[in-house]
Amino acid sequence: MWDKLSNSGDTLKLMVPSYSRKTICGWSNYSDFFFGRGQKNKVTSHKMIENEMGYRGSKSITSLNVPQAINKLVIVKEQRVDGSWCINPGYGLAKVGQVMHLRCTLMGSERNYQAKTLSKTHINQIQPIRSYSTIVHTFNLENTILNNPWFITGFFDAEGSFSISLINKEGVIHCEARMAISLHKKDLDTLKCIQAYFNCKGSLIKHGEDSLQYVITSVDQLFTLVVPHFDNYPLVSKKYADYLLFRKAVLLIRNKEHLTVEGIQEIVSIKASMDKGLFYELQRAFPNKIEVPRPLVPDCIIPDPQWIAGFTSGEGCFMIKISKSPASKLGFGIQLIFQLTQNNRDEELMKCILAYFGCGKLVKNGTKTVFFVRKFSDIIDIIIPFFNNHKVVGVKLQDYLDWWKAASIVKVKGHLTLPGLEELKKIKAGMNRERV
Repeated sequence: MWDKLSNSGDTLKLMVPSYSRKTICGWSNYSDFFFGRGQKNKVTSHKMIENEMGYRGSKSITSLNVPQAINKLVIVKEQRVDGSWCINPGYGLAKVGQVMHLRCTLMGSERNYQAKTLSKTHINQIQPIRSYSTIVHTFNLENTILNNPWFITGFFDAEGSFSISLINKEGVIHCEARMAISLHKKDLDTLKCIQAYFNCKGSLIKHGEDSLQYVITSVDQLFTLVVPHFDNYPLVSKKYADYLLFRKAVLLIRNKEHLTVEGIQEIVSIKASMDKGLFYELQRAFPNKIEVPRPLVPDCIIPDPQWIAGFTSGEGCFMIKISKSPASKLGFGIQLIFQLTQNNRDEELMKCILAYFGCGKLVKNGTKTVFFVRKFSDIIDIIIPFFNNHKVVGVKLQDYLDWWKAASIVKVKGHLTLPGLEELKKIKAGMNRERV
């Protein structure tokens, strides 16, 4: 007996009833069409291979049960599959309290099949595919940033800045306090999530040819959003001293003291003690300034694993080094490296990170202090488990996932085979600065 479904799309070809109980994955669909003997929810199957079928399916518009900032409509395509009876107990429609129901597989598009023609491909021939879900990425990004204040602090320890600007306009000195964080334009979504954390205040602006910057300059927003965060979740790096000076200037501006000569003089003294000091013009304009003592930064303690995740999202690097090696049968050696880099002024912070992980080494490279882990057993046993539990975000997450995939290949000695070596070269070619 043949039949056709009345759902949208072209008619399915050559369909017959099927009682196959093959287990598949997908969402349940309790269909209400009947066949000749009044049987409910009978499943039809294709008596032909998939690539000869006409296109058929339906589109559904749904939404994600995630925070409002990413609660966007998502269009998906549905397609019933053959032989997909499944038993659910307890519906009371059968004498034994069980009912057969139809299940269907939900696919984003045809290319999501791991093999184009499933009936022609043996299951062992289906290889893992390299994919990156935008929906999952966005959800993880929102979840990590919005729910982890220490992540925000770690990110600002890596990439954030606190500054005071003094501008002479027609003989009047104007003050501006600015909190900012700059990232590559590829990380626009990350900046949007940071903005969402601060109640969607502030602005996203272009900052150079390939970078963007999230800034807050409103004194009220700095006082009500930024200051409470960094008071409760303080910075760990030497940047904390700049924040304390910045905070003092914000309070002066909020109290309108910058409108007085004494207030301006105090703000100039604060700016002189901050990281970048005074520009030449300001030094000439305020020759009698008295610098405010730079605050002392408490002894370094890593406050939370999420701080490490945030700091690594800004300063971390996951690298694959492929070099010529006469000792190797294929002529190449593979080394995986996890690395964090900071200015020498934060050498104590890097020592804290070294102690926190309990592995790796520190080296000085000019004005930089570098923490790195190269020992493969440490990468497998310590670094990867840590970042699987405490995610980095943005483009850095994609680099980490590729790096993890490379580690999986090396772990099973795949790098000693030509296909494995070629796969590692391909992964490396698409990471970090080479990522499109």
